[in-house]
This record gives sequence, C-alpha cells and structure tokens, in this order.
Amino acid sequence: MILRALVVVLFLLLSACAGRGTLVEPVVSPVTWQQVDAALLAASDDAREQARVYARGSLDHWRTRVYQQTDEVFVPWFNSYWTQEWLSMRVSWYTLSSGHDPAQPGQRLEAYLQEQYHDRVLAPVAVEVEPNAIAVDATDFYVQLLSGQVTAIGEQYRLPKAQYAQHLGAIVLLPPANASLHELTHTQPPTKVRAYAALLQRLRAGAEASPQGLGNVAKATNSKLQAQMSTRGAGSVAAAVAGKIAGPLISLGMAGIRAIAHAGERPDTEAQLRHDLGIAFDQAWLKVLNDPQGGVMAGVNQLADGLQAQLAAVSAAQPLDKHARARRTGFLAPWPAFATNRN
Repeated sequence: MILRALVVVLFLLLSACAGRGTLVEPVVSPVTWQQVDAALLAASDDAREQARVYARGSLDHWRTRVYQQTDEVFVPWFNSYWTQEWLSMRVSWYTLSSGHDPAQPGQRLEAYLQEQYHDRVLAPVAVEVEPNAIAVDATDFYVQLLSGQVTAIGEQYRLPKAQYAQHLGAIVLLPPANASLHELTHTQPPTKVRAYAALLQRLRAGAEASPQGLGNVAKATNSKLQAQMSTRGAGSVAAAVAGKIAGPLISLGMAGIRAIAHAGERPDTEAQLRHDLGIAFDQAWLKVLNDPQGGVMAGVNQLADGLQAQLAAVSAAQPLDKHARARRTGFLAPWPAFATNRN
C-alpha cells in the first residue's frame, strides 16, 4: 500500500511538472503594444539625431580638408604662369575646333578644370574621408544604436520573445525585399541582410559631391585668354618681320613681359579664385548635408522614415503580416536609385 501511494504521488508530481511546461505565454495587451511602438519611434528619432551629429562632424572634417587641399594644391597650380600658358594653348585649340559655337571653348575649359579639380583635390581627400563613405557609416551607426534600443525595449516591457519577434517582423523597413526591423536588428553583422547590403552599396555609388563654381572660373579665364590671344598674335607678326635673329629675342621678351604682368596680377586673381570656389563649395557642402535623398543622411532617412510610416499606418494592436503591412503603406513601390553620375 505504501509503495502504491508513493507511485500515485510521483505520478501526480510528474503530471504537474508537465502541465507547467505547456503553459501558454500571456498575450500582450493592445495598450502595451502601443506603448512599445511609441518607444520604438522615440528610439529611432534619437538614433537618427545621433547619426546626424556624427555625419555633420565628419562632413565638417571633409570640408576642412577640401579647403586645405584647394588652397595648397589647386590654387597655386591654376595660377602659375606655366599653367596659364598651357590653358592658353588649350583655349586656342578649343577656339579653332569649335566652328561657329562661341560657347564651346568655355564649356570645354570648364570640363577640363573640373577634371583637374577632382584629380588634385577631391580624389586625394577621398582617401581619408568623403561624403559617400560618411553616408554608409552614418547608416551603420543608426542601425547599431537602434538595435541596442530594440533589445532594451523588449526587456523593459518584459515581452515574450516569440511575440516580440513576430511584432518586429511585421515592420518592413527595406522593401521590396521586405526586410523587417527584426531582421535588421537581430542579424550580425546587418550586412548579411541582402536588402541592407544593397542599400549600403547604393550609398557608396552615390553621385560625387563637387563644387560648380569652376564654371564661373572657366568663363572668366576663357575671356581673359581670348583677349590675350590677339595681343600674342600681334607679337608673333612683329617677331616674324624682325627676322631670324631678332624674332626669337622679341618672343622671349614678350614672354618675360607676360610673366611679369602675371606675377603682378596673381594676388588678385588668387583671391578671386578662392572666393568663387569657396562660395561654390559651401553650396555643395550644404546640399550634401541637407539633401534627404542624396546626402549623407539618405540611408538613415530611408530607414527611419520607413519605420515611422509603418507604425503610423497600422495599429500595433492588430498586427499584420509584413506583406499586408507593406501594401497598406505603399512600401512595395521600388525605391529611387541613387544617381551615379560623376561631375
């Protein structure tokens, strides 16, 4: 009898343990989900602001380095006597080959100066820092900050892991691949999410930031060199009339006069060049900073705006699958591709 009683007690204990193992997780209330969504939005806003501070600081460093490189390399090169002589030859060739189009020499000179500015200023600075890399780093920083906050929010509200994962999985951030907030914040590294890796690739291939002030510089230079061409032509005629011996001496003498005149004009022309490039580059810098679609915050804005639109469009109290949620908010439309043209 005692043995039978012990067996019955043991059976009841095992049944009780088994019953505890099959207890259903408590259902999270709609009010709690609304609070969770509000916390997610606040976390996203905070991460976006911190990413903006990072991007602004990095872009300030880029601007400083571009100014230094412009002042130390491009301005002395452009305003040297031999560069001006070389540009004069190019303008002469452009003019001869332009036919009856008076605007073509200036346009071709501008394209040449843009190429030189890229090679002498933007490319060397890009080895250290450049806007497309800043856009990638700012986006990674945002995702890193948001991931930490997503985990903390789950712990704060004591959300069952399965239900929280399902809730985050219904928030689509990167259509049309339907990459969810859960995938982006629970995959290490996040670049294993194909849609996120594709986003970073588009940011790296974005349009290069380049000031357009060289257009004004090219027009002024073209006008100046065009005016000098007639004077040099008269000097060539005089040298030809003077004969074999005196001709080269006249040509050398005129070259010396041009060099002296150029040296006298150099401080003023350099100041004007710095002024024109400074204004143009400040405009380019502001565009790179503030353009929501093509600037350094483009990737962050796409993710943060997507999160905001998802949570604003659908009540968390009635969770939807990610495809239905994307249809409700119009997020299945293709994203605009980043421009890849190089100035």
